[in-house]
Amino acid sequence: MVMEETTTTIIMEAVSTLTPSHLTHLTNSINSSTRRHHHRLTFLLSSPSLFSLTLHHLHKLSLSQKTLLISRHLLSSLHLLTQSTSPLPPPISTTMRQREIDAVLLLLLLCETHNHNPEALNAPFSHWRLNLNKIFSNTLLIMSSCSSAPPLGGCLGSVLIPFIETVSRCWRLVGVLGCEEGKEVKEVAASAATVVSLPAVVVSVGGRECVICKDEMRVGRDVCQLPCQHLFHWMCILPWLGNKNTCPCCRFRLPSDDVFGEIQRLWEILLKMGAT
Repeated sequence: MVMEETTTTIIMEAVSTLTPSHLTHLTNSINSSTRRHHHRLTFLLSSPSLFSLTLHHLHKLSLSQKTLLISRHLLSSLHLLTQSTSPLPPPISTTMRQREIDAVLLLLLLCETHNHNPEALNAPFSHWRLNLNKIFSNTLLIMSSCSSAPPLGGCLGSVLIPFIETVSRCWRLVGVLGCEEGKEVKEVAASAATVVSLPAVVVSVGGRECVICKDEMRVGRDVCQLPCQHLFHWMCILPWLGNKNTCPCCRFRLPSDDVFGEIQRLWEILLKMGAT
């Protein structure tokens, strides 16, 4: 419970630093994403065949696979929260397919039902879909009635707060405490798509040194520029990014293909946002 409250506080502090235009863009993005998920979950619960297939798929997953599923969902939420300050798009390898979205939406609903309405899951499997459909419909009705009230800060009450609470629950289920400030962050390679998209720039001023090989970068030579603006020889930075997704100078973190590495990278962005 303390971890969930800390997570919520960190996210709220980061959101409070956004400009009005960024806040509007964030709430619009969250609202659009939430509506898509609600429509999909409504369809899943109204379709006996799709519900049965999705539930069967969940039963086949191990605990680690379920954790990874929730982690991917958490990662997509963190991308929404950091999109105004992260200069690079998320790696395609970390995005979710429709089957995974269906599975994680049902899994989160099952977890929430187990916590607040366990009797609904004590019934035979054949009754689960109807019970969950009723619970979810009642939740949507409550959310709809709350959205008619004046929202906090113009939009926080009806859009951001439920979203942040969902992110906090995902964080608690995944248990990614290693992402908190002061904890050791594991090293992962930068994503291939990110490395390929890095620009080449021509050195225009002499005297600059590549901090990896310690040799001078000659004027007129093409070198690699990271998003943090630091320059490196291509033959030096490519092997480096094959093992680490951080800038050798300032530790700026590039996107990676590792889901937990991406969660750590975006969580660092949120921490920095809240500290400004």
